[in-house]
Amino acid sequence: MDFKGSDTIPGPRTEDHLPQSTQAAAKIVIVGGFGVGKTTMVGSVSEIRPLTTEETMTEAGIGVDDNYGSESKTATTVAMDFGRIRITEQLVLYLFGTPGQERFWFLWNGLFEGALGAVVLLDTRRLEVSFDVMGRLEERGVPFVVAVNTFPDGPHYPVEDLRAALDLPPEVPIVECDARRRASSRDVLMTLMRFLHSLALSGSLT
Repeated sequence: MDFKGSDTIPGPRTEDHLPQSTQAAAKIVIVGGFGVGKTTMVGSVSEIRPLTTEETMTEAGIGVDDNYGSESKTATTVAMDFGRIRITEQLVLYLFGTPGQERFWFLWNGLFEGALGAVVLLDTRRLEVSFDVMGRLEERGVPFVVAVNTFPDGPHYPVEDLRAALDLPPEVPIVECDARRRASSRDVLMTLMRFLHSLALSGSLT
């Protein structure tokens, strides 16, 4: 778009303006390994046009990035995804999706800063990539829920088997979701908010 000769620079779209009824906002991070659906989840649930930092994958990643199960993926997040969703008239969540490739994990520390909670998005074809992800959250004291993104060729495991494999305490919620569907992604966020509320009531959330 050419703005030459114009004294006006367009601002945010009307639908991107923060509702006047908003009284509180919380930062939520969506984390997981490469190709588990983080960008998809942010895009499906955000009520504003999401900001993404996807770049085309190149040969430089061959032998470096683990893209098992996502061989057809041609782009990857290199910094973050950003979206926003209003949970109630008063509460807004700011969503930050982290890069999944391990060589970009150095960016996570900044994204975790000030986060109220997190969603760990899981691909049952690659459970092992989630261990480091959850370990980093635990080190920083960020409470989280686990969302199992259902892929057509992904194996299905009972919740308790997943809990044992991931070595998760019984109070950490594990839910299934379809990151492509807005309602499903919203349900995951509501599960996280209920979990954070229960931690606050018990005095475990500082």
